Amino acid sequence: MKGFFLTIEGVDGAGKSSHMERISSCFQSRQYDIVATREPGGTPLAESLRELLLNQDMCLETELLLMFAARQEHINKLIKPALAAGKAVICDRFTDSSFAYQGGGRQLAHHKIQSLVDLVHPDLKPNFTLLFDLPLEIARTRMVRERNLDRFEQEQEEFFERVRSTYLERAHAEPERFVIIDSSQP
Repeated sequence: MKGFFLTIEGVDGAGKSSHMERISSCFQSRQYDIVATREPGGTPLAESLRELLLNQDMCLETELLLMFAARQEHINKLIKPALAAGKAVICDRFTDSSFAYQGGGRQLAHHKIQSLVDLVHPDLKPNFTLLFDLPLEIARTRMVRERNLDRFEQEQEEFFERVRSTYLERAHAEPERFVIIDSSQP
């Protein structure tokens, strides 16, 4: 892999999307050719699946399979070609989100998620991950103030506590890949 793969993670309301432009500008100022993208999404098919995932009730396994279907399309049509061309790919969410949201939040067994990782992208892992972390009360206040909430954002506090906890566990398990950023500041 010739390029550089950076992912941005965190609970809803942590400020990931707000920082995408700044991070992209930082890479561009250092002469990187960048591709900024998001998950679920990034390709026309994956964006269609995103709409279903964010707005349609479904069983947990369907949610997970659709997430990875969108990810498979995203990887093959956008991420891998960009990396092969030597570009920096900056992605708002990736597989860590599946472990945090479907694994931690929805309490799906991690081995089921890992089996899809092994199928969809056994040879692709971010070079670096920025985890935007903050107290959940601040995240909730930002979400309610800024937008209409999708079905994930409407989850209860216990759900987000599990999501945040899973993110922090992953970050502590891979300190060479993760940097935890205090995003409680305005």
